[in-house]
Amino acid sequence: MADSLIYALGAFVFLQLFYYLFFFTRLAFYGKGANYANTRPGVTVLVCAWNEKENLMELLPLLDAQDYPEFEVILLDDRSDDGSEEFIRGNIQNWKHIRYIRINDQFDHVTPKKYALTVGMKQARFPIALMTDADCRPSTNHWITAMTSRVSEEKDIVLGFSPYERQGGLLNWFIRCETFYAAVQYLSFTLAGITYMGVGRNILYKTKVFFANKGFYTHRHIFGGDDDIFLNEVANGSNTTISIEEDSFVYSKPKTTWGDWYRQKQRHLAVSRFYKTRNKILLGLLSGSHVAAWVIGLIILVLGLLTKDILLLQTLGIVFGVRWIVQWFLLLLINMKLDNTVEWFGFLLMDFALFMYYLIFGFLTFTKRKPRRSWN
Repeated sequence: MADSLIYALGAFVFLQLFYYLFFFTRLAFYGKGANYANTRPGVTVLVCAWNEKENLMELLPLLDAQDYPEFEVILLDDRSDDGSEEFIRGNIQNWKHIRYIRINDQFDHVTPKKYALTVGMKQARFPIALMTDADCRPSTNHWITAMTSRVSEEKDIVLGFSPYERQGGLLNWFIRCETFYAAVQYLSFTLAGITYMGVGRNILYKTKVFFANKGFYTHRHIFGGDDDIFLNEVANGSNTTISIEEDSFVYSKPKTTWGDWYRQKQRHLAVSRFYKTRNKILLGLLSGSHVAAWVIGLIILVLGLLTKDILLLQTLGIVFGVRWIVQWFLLLLINMKLDNTVEWFGFLLMDFALFMYYLIFGFLTFTKRKPRRSWN
């Protein structure tokens, strides 16, 4: 039995190392580069909001102050009743680049955010659309410049990084860990020519891509997916790239209660069911091997302690030790590129926390969920 467990553990750790060495090394050694192109096309920034007055009071001045030659910001206000409209109309004359569109209609065949984004795309004056959310904050006034610097004739889509603000508490630490590791995956996979998602808090694509693929038509009724389902459909190995310059980061406000975070993750997991089969297999093998390695490792640990099998425990230590060394080295390099989102000394704890996360939430991808009828 012990031999079978060791062989199984070795197989799953080998699979983990394959992902690290084949995919994650691409991001770990990726040259960021800050030499922005001289040609700067016009950009339309789209912000969807629903009852986000407090956030808009902070965000809109930051967007209006972006250092970029030609851009506009379209605020798409979806039926807000918290005073957002009054605030915006009372201050819009103070902003040079802000346009305001009030959306009063709601339709059964399309979700509110996707309808709002579609309206924004149709109203955009410029050929490049850059999206963020009301609760986000660009790290600098060169955000637009940094994101558009990766656009070219071949590259129609640019994926950015959006870390969560650092706060105290276990929930905030885990949110930052999970967001960091998700970014490691989607950014690394994109560099390998396999784009499966981005984050709507910081994503750019040419408007022609949106209209050529009929926008969100195929998944217009699904809450969420305006970033990942859409990218599953339109991204390919040649038209998508990433931007991880510090200027391109957009910080987001994290959930502050476990209940709110749980509901957010339910929506994300529900959307992942609509990914391409290839993407679901690749992601399933990565998370599945992670869980399997920990489960088998814990079984071997208990068995070794009960039987006092020193050789078995040493073998376990060597296998996990190799895994952790490779993991720690690559994640450390990536973490430095992504603004040290996670404390480097907590990688081992993060590894165990992600194991528990995958174990507990994994089954949700196979369960039926009620459709969401609200923004948050």
